[in-house]
Amino acid sequence: MKKIAVLTSGGDAPGMNAAIRAVVRRGIYCGLEVYGVRHGYDGLMDGDFQQMDLGSVGDIIHRGGTILRSARSEAFKSLEGQEKAITALNNAKIDGLVVIGGDGSFRGADKLNQLGLPTIGVPGSIDNDISGTDYSIGFDTAVNTVVEAIDKIRDTAYSHERICIIEVMGRHAGIIALWTGICAGAESIIIPEVQFDLEDIMERIQFGQKRGKMHSIIVVGEGAISGNEVKEKLKDKFNLDTNVIVLGYLQRGGTPTIYDRMMASKMGVYAVNLLIEGKKGLMVGWKKGQLTHLNFQDAFKEKHTIDLSDYYLARSISI
Repeated sequence: MKKIAVLTSGGDAPGMNAAIRAVVRRGIYCGLEVYGVRHGYDGLMDGDFQQMDLGSVGDIIHRGGTILRSARSEAFKSLEGQEKAITALNNAKIDGLVVIGGDGSFRGADKLNQLGLPTIGVPGSIDNDISGTDYSIGFDTAVNTVVEAIDKIRDTAYSHERICIIEVMGRHAGIIALWTGICAGAESIIIPEVQFDLEDIMERIQFGQKRGKMHSIIVVGEGAISGNEVKEKLKDKFNLDTNVIVLGYLQRGGTPTIYDRMMASKMGVYAVNLLIEGKKGLMVGWKKGQLTHLNFQDAFKEKHTIDLSDYYLARSISI
């Protein structure tokens, strides 16, 4: 192993830069040449490689997003695209690749591994929904960003006695909505893992009003339903007027928390160590408070779930 490369793919997540920094500096520390791949798998196919030195990753640990940029690539999903990427890597004499991203990114990394290029995946996703790991880089920063936003929205909701619906990210998993709903004191939380009941939401609002509480927060995970759809349903059924705030990309950006910087640094170094040890076709994971790794194929077989006891905890303390 003499040359390795690192790329970021899929949705950006705070802490990706810290992971890039860890991969580059650990690689150089171990005597490797390290290359950054710009624009994800598109850049991989195009041979858009840049040799990284210690200064290339200076002053980036505190920055959100990814200095290597990111892109979702339809062309790479084809065998032709994957073989084109392998050719570009071979031409650059790159011996191994670290892919920082989510499930879709790992499936691409697994294809490259099957074609003969040693690959290691580092989980990076604000949704924290990657099978095979309890944590993915970016989640802590994202939920802190959302809670900060909801705290500010609640100030206005209180002042004007309003009911606000906050839509947060999470296409397939409701963990952002669940954690932020609990930690911001939302009266109702809607997540894709649990069927929601408009009658129950209305009852909880009315219960609060009876004890003199004239404002409410409803947190909605986008994978369950859109905030505007909830607004329309509450208007049609109960003639209830609400405000909708869609946080959107706000959740992806911002300075990564200490926890995300630490986890990214640990995972990035671990990924390089695995390549040096001759390991391949693996994703880095965090299980029961420890770094671990497992085969991509085994990770794909697992179904990521959330702890529904947290949902029922929320119901009992948000009355």
